[in-house]
Amino acid sequence: MAVIEAAAPEKPKKEPTDDEKRRMKIVAGSLMKAVIRPGGGDSTPSDGDQVIYHFTVRTLDGVIVQSSRSEYGGKGIPIRSVLGKSKMIVGLLEGIPTMQKGEIAMLKMKPQVHYGEDDCPLSAPTDFPKDDELHFEIEMIDFFKANVISDDLGVVKKVITEGQGWESPREPYEVKAWISAKTADGKVLVPCTREEPFFFNFGKSEIPKGLEMGIGTMARQEKAIIYVSSQYLTSSSFLPVVDGVEEVHFEVELVHFIQVRDMLGDGRLIKRRVRDGEGEFPMDCPLHDSLLQVHYKGMILNEEKAVFFDTRVDNNGQPLEFCSGEGLVPEGFEMCVRLMLPGEIALVTCPPDYAYEKFARPANVPEGAHIQWEIELLGFEMPRDWTGLDFISIMDEAEKIRNTGNRLFKEGKFELAKAKYDKVLREFNHVNPQDDEEGKTFSNTRNLLHLNVAACYIKMGECRKAIETCNKVIEANPGHVKALYRRGMAFMAAGDFEEAKSDFNKMIQLDKSTEPDATAALLKVKQQEQEVEKKQRKQFKGLFDKKPGEISEVGTEENGDKAADVNEKNGDQEEDLDGDTSDTSREVAGNAAQTSAPQTSFWARLLTVLGRIGWTTMLFNFTFVFVLAYLLRRVPLITVED
Repeated sequence: MAVIEAAAPEKPKKEPTDDEKRRMKIVAGSLMKAVIRPGGGDSTPSDGDQVIYHFTVRTLDGVIVQSSRSEYGGKGIPIRSVLGKSKMIVGLLEGIPTMQKGEIAMLKMKPQVHYGEDDCPLSAPTDFPKDDELHFEIEMIDFFKANVISDDLGVVKKVITEGQGWESPREPYEVKAWISAKTADGKVLVPCTREEPFFFNFGKSEIPKGLEMGIGTMARQEKAIIYVSSQYLTSSSFLPVVDGVEEVHFEVELVHFIQVRDMLGDGRLIKRRVRDGEGEFPMDCPLHDSLLQVHYKGMILNEEKAVFFDTRVDNNGQPLEFCSGEGLVPEGFEMCVRLMLPGEIALVTCPPDYAYEKFARPANVPEGAHIQWEIELLGFEMPRDWTGLDFISIMDEAEKIRNTGNRLFKEGKFELAKAKYDKVLREFNHVNPQDDEEGKTFSNTRNLLHLNVAACYIKMGECRKAIETCNKVIEANPGHVKALYRRGMAFMAAGDFEEAKSDFNKMIQLDKSTEPDATAALLKVKQQEQEVEKKQRKQFKGLFDKKPGEISEVGTEENGDKAADVNEKNGDQEEDLDGDTSDTSREVAGNAAQTSAPQTSFWARLLTVLGRIGWTTMLFNFTFVFVLAYLLRRVPLITVED
């Protein structure tokens, strides 16, 4: 029995373009073509091609109506259009794609296929006989696949020779290129007889805008012609504005460009590539946690450019080796090296805050000095791949990275420390313990890593993220007292005192041995609550000294007094890692102390607003009763005698 196969579903038909719909309306006899001079080759233009042609329009009895040729009253400049993008009369849309390069043809058009077309996208020139049948003589000068740079077709590129690599120049790169320029009618503006390539800084308006836009799409060694219309011919040192020029053709050979990177976006930390490296950028640049080998020379940016260290001289000729992502070199140094290729030499200009202001400063470098490093990346080793490692080896690697994170944490480099913990947690997504013992070890290590991440978040002042991270441990193990302790600390730093007390009390219920630490934490919560209430009472100061109906300015003198800094006195304590609830881990870090208690900001805003508007007697009395009730509930010192 024959198997009947189901018919393949039909692909949805593509909706025709507006130009295709116009061409479908052409009726037989409305457009006729006669070849006057054959062209060369077999190819004809298609959508996306730029076509360059001359045209002359005549009546049927030979009277010239319009022309692009100078001998017939035109400007002598060929027409430049991009098929499928430029607005054209429908007769040319249909006729030009049939022509070869060098061909001259006569297109006989009825009104409905030139400017007499219903809803023609082009307006007829003044005194143009749009209701007459006309002859359009077309000479196809050239056509090619166009690289459209600007949407209005004011900048279009023709590639003559493909370049090398994928990288193109951009601001603030330094560029060398052979450039010549001529008008559309062939008048030379800039000859190509210069002794050496033209040098310019990209993005500094040193060449016309349209030319720079085109060069910004080119690769090394690429040759191209860039067609630039007048609106993109901005004045520059290369080509001042030429009056009356509608279009300039630039012939460009991109010789070389030097990668210059503004690392911070504010011009302070600049990396300038002096010698190209090997490989493709950025795929072959060092990754995080790579072991790098570099030679470098450090100079103070002053008039003398005094050298304060040179590995080739001061390090017995040995290169510097360091692991990226571990804070072992100044931040600006590492940021730039990680964007280098092996063999590359770069010149780095660095401000103090990314050089030695936050790093151990050499004795011969003055405080606040701007630094310049000349760096050569000799090579690097990729971080070890965990694929194929046994469980013990994986845990050993994890322990090494975790210990590095702990060191960075103790040095106050919390973001770098967090990156180390996060790296191990990502790798753990692909680890599958094989038995209960391995599973227990794996689970304990992962919990410690989560709690270390939470500690980093607290130090960074991101208490909500710390709480979310602790929740990952508590959801899997509700009785994890170390996670409860760390979450309680995060709640306290965030001003959520009730939640913090709940976590600390639960610790005592679950494990009596944690009672000293939990009790100390509860005492701290109470101290901070009292501090909040004290500041709230200061905000109420003067409210009850006024007669009913009078306005009191509430909280204005305290509003800018950092009322939200409820933890400002606990910044000297050190947050311990790995979820330890020892005596050294009873208070949150100073960075976390900058977060505010939500209830404080609410009352401050409420009372400030109420103190600045005109109250009616009834509104004042209502507010008086409401606030008094709040104070009676919150302040135990207010009592009533029997």
